[in-house]
Amino acid sequence: MDQRIVTWNVNGVRACYEKTLTEFIDKQKPDILCLQETKAHIDQVEPEIRTLGYKNSYWSSAERKGYSGVATFMNQNPINVIKGIDKPAYDNEGRIVWTQHQHFDLYNIYFPNGGSGGERHDYKQRFLKDLVLHLQFEIKRGRDIILVGDYNVAHLEYDVYAPKALSTVSGFLPEERKWFTEFLDIGFVDCFRHLYPENKGAYTWWSYKDGARQNNNGWRIDYVCVTKNLVKNVKSCQILHEQLGSDHCPVQVDLSF
Repeated sequence: MDQRIVTWNVNGVRACYEKTLTEFIDKQKPDILCLQETKAHIDQVEPEIRTLGYKNSYWSSAERKGYSGVATFMNQNPINVIKGIDKPAYDNEGRIVWTQHQHFDLYNIYFPNGGSGGERHDYKQRFLKDLVLHLQFEIKRGRDIILVGDYNVAHLEYDVYAPKALSTVSGFLPEERKWFTEFLDIGFVDCFRHLYPENKGAYTWWSYKDGARQNNNGWRIDYVCVTKNLVKNVKSCQILHEQLGSDHCPVQVDLSF
């Protein structure tokens, strides 16, 4: 069984739908599509956006309208669907859809942005810590996990265009990079970096300011990570940097089971 999974922070699903989303789906034909930062409740959007042509769609939206949110689309029937990790502080912001399948568990996650510090930085740190505790528990239970989404953390110096200048900016802070290393150490593999260990200039997000995308002044903050048992199933992992429609670009992974 082959599976193509695409993850994309669309920075507003309605705006992206009006730009390029349907054409993108027709071209790439993902078996499972994971969107982050939908900025919409399912009852707010048109019927065609609710499903994007798929048989099943699973939305987790923030209580605050027009903010955050994730949605997972697929034609297959998952074994189980869980919205969140039973932590209201995070689940109320619509950050996680967790679908369980025959060969893997898939987490579609929009990680918090730490902002300029203060409470949102602390919130992000709590989220990162609690997520690892949750994942450790699931791994000990024998779950094979694919975790996709906008991590809002760049791990290595290769993953940002100006590592020295950005070392005090949320998303590339030392404690965030340390967390990413610890996350990998519990049993995860960064698929893109595993396949392309020396690749530089491969980014997934660019500011809308100062021609950042044209100059490739970007960050790699969107990832597909899998537990070690699934590495053998990963056939390719691509950053689709030419795809427009958001300040992020999609990341695509092809697996075979």
